[in-house]
Amino acid sequence: MSIDFDSVIDRTNTSSLKWDRFASDVIPLWVADMDFKSAPEIIEALHERIDHGVFGYTMPDGELEQLVVERCRNLYHWDIEPEWIVWMPGLVSALNVCVRAYAGKREGVISPIPVYYPFLTAPKLANRELIGVEWIKSDGRWVLDLDGLEKKINSSTKLLMLCNPQNPNGRVFTRDELKALEQFCKKHNLIVCSDEVHCDLILDRHAEHIPYASISDYARDHSVTLMSPSKTFNLAGFGCAFAIIPDGKVRHQFNATRSGIVPSPDSTLIGYAATKAAYRHGEPWRQSLLDYLRGNHDYLMEQINSIPGLFMEPLQATYLAWIDVSELQLEDPHQFFEQAGVGLSPGKQFGDANYLRLNFGCSRSVLEEAIGRIKTAIINR
Repeated sequence: MSIDFDSVIDRTNTSSLKWDRFASDVIPLWVADMDFKSAPEIIEALHERIDHGVFGYTMPDGELEQLVVERCRNLYHWDIEPEWIVWMPGLVSALNVCVRAYAGKREGVISPIPVYYPFLTAPKLANRELIGVEWIKSDGRWVLDLDGLEKKINSSTKLLMLCNPQNPNGRVFTRDELKALEQFCKKHNLIVCSDEVHCDLILDRHAEHIPYASISDYARDHSVTLMSPSKTFNLAGFGCAFAIIPDGKVRHQFNATRSGIVPSPDSTLIGYAATKAAYRHGEPWRQSLLDYLRGNHDYLMEQINSIPGLFMEPLQATYLAWIDVSELQLEDPHQFFEQAGVGLSPGKQFGDANYLRLNFGCSRSVLEEAIGRIKTAIINR
């Protein structure tokens, strides 16, 4: 399928969170929001729904839920039931619901560090104890330090939050790693909340996304899996996501906690229409997107690693590069590159101030311009 990802689409003056954050002369490569048009089939489906002209409360229908079931089976060899699906307006709210549903006040919630920052804020907002499990290097790749975690937790630890594929270091957990996590959680009687929003964006052709809940009956019955079309199909503005919760008791706890606080699933008419079109027709577009992102990834890694003071490891997934800037010894790396005309995400936000996160979900020419500015800034500092 031939899709034009090279054209630069002007997103200024569209109330874009990504593009309106910085001054007009700064290239924004921060929040996880791609600059590409959605698949034509999604746009067509949205026009059709808008042309209907009536926009009342709308429920997810059986066809949409069956598309989710088929997607999990076809892409991830995971058999789920429609009644396991709980629709949500977004995954950040779902993370916060999980913290409140499965851990009491002042009880422990485990989160990897560094990680997507709502993992770090959700326990604190709910007056739960945040327990960090660090990423460490082993045989040249990032792994979770479960031995170190063993020394930190106690009987009041109730929940482990997982990010797979990992944002921001791009790791995709292997089956052996997931089994080790399962055994750890079984030993300590933990529920797992697994955010798998980037699962459709595997760049490494040798990597495979395996849902945590699919690896065993125990994992299935003690977990909440979070997914959404938002990152894959660039639909973040529609507020449509879902939790897959197989166990009835675990699902009841989730629903009881979200009741009256998180909007009911009848408020995202446009999101359902877009999701249905994405899951029914979007696979050729997704494959073209992956090819383009792989090209951007390879270009970016080659360029970054040619710049003195910067280092980037290959990503297995996502379009979010995790760049080590520690050798530059900058007081504020984020501000330094913003002044150079490139808006990045500060690593401190994710738990490691030695890094910056760069979103390469953009046209190649934009990425090339940004790299040029980064090089010039470092040369002239």
